[in-house]
Amino acid sequence: MNVELFIPCFIDQLYPQTAYNTIKILEKAGCKVIYNSEQTCCGQPAYNAGFWEEAKVVGAKFLNDFSESTYIVSPSASCTGMVKNSFNDLFTNTAVHNRCRSIQNNIHELSGFLVNILKKDYFGAELEGRAVYHDSCSGLRECNIKAEPRQLLSKVHGLDLVEMKDTDVCCGFGGTFAVKFDSISSAMAEQKINNALEMEADYIISTDASCLINLQAYIDQHNLKLKTMHIADVLASGWGNV
Repeated sequence: MNVELFIPCFIDQLYPQTAYNTIKILEKAGCKVIYNSEQTCCGQPAYNAGFWEEAKVVGAKFLNDFSESTYIVSPSASCTGMVKNSFNDLFTNTAVHNRCRSIQNNIHELSGFLVNILKKDYFGAELEGRAVYHDSCSGLRECNIKAEPRQLLSKVHGLDLVEMKDTDVCCGFGGTFAVKFDSISSAMAEQKINNALEMEADYIISTDASCLINLQAYIDQHNLKLKTMHIADVLASGWGNV
């Protein structure tokens, strides 16, 4: 199966290893990964800031960078959710309306694609320790993924996955929210971290790099013995059993 890979800005610039691990996982799942090196942003930063005309320009390029007939997979529920949902505000009843609808139907967040489309949940991953899973707002509410990441993580050797309190509450990042309301954002991150520590977790795992960078900043600032990990990095860990 051919799949086109969409790598969001956060991962491209800050977590390139997560992008490589996404490719490794998809290839292990039997996919031929196609990467268009001309791809850029989906337009979400401009859209969230209220600059819809600017977001439309960037979004139109996104629509031209990907095909209408191939699955598109991204290691980001946030950017996937932007395309699936917010592109409606930008391109409904425009000249690219039909192309937009086709791409919206074809784009998937990584964990949802693995479980729901490929029907695969075991990759031979190994990671020792206890982990909690953070449901990102976009993952839960825009991409409708909840069971899928947990199913994948339950198959990781050595990983004790436990549920923390308020796992579905925002971490405080929220796009430009963390910039405009930094003190509130920090307090929300603190609450999330404390919930993880109550479970004696070694790792906080999620599908969104933006959530993880916000939580990791709080962890580093307070020198806590806790680490954030993207689910793609977890699924690519070890690989001694396949």
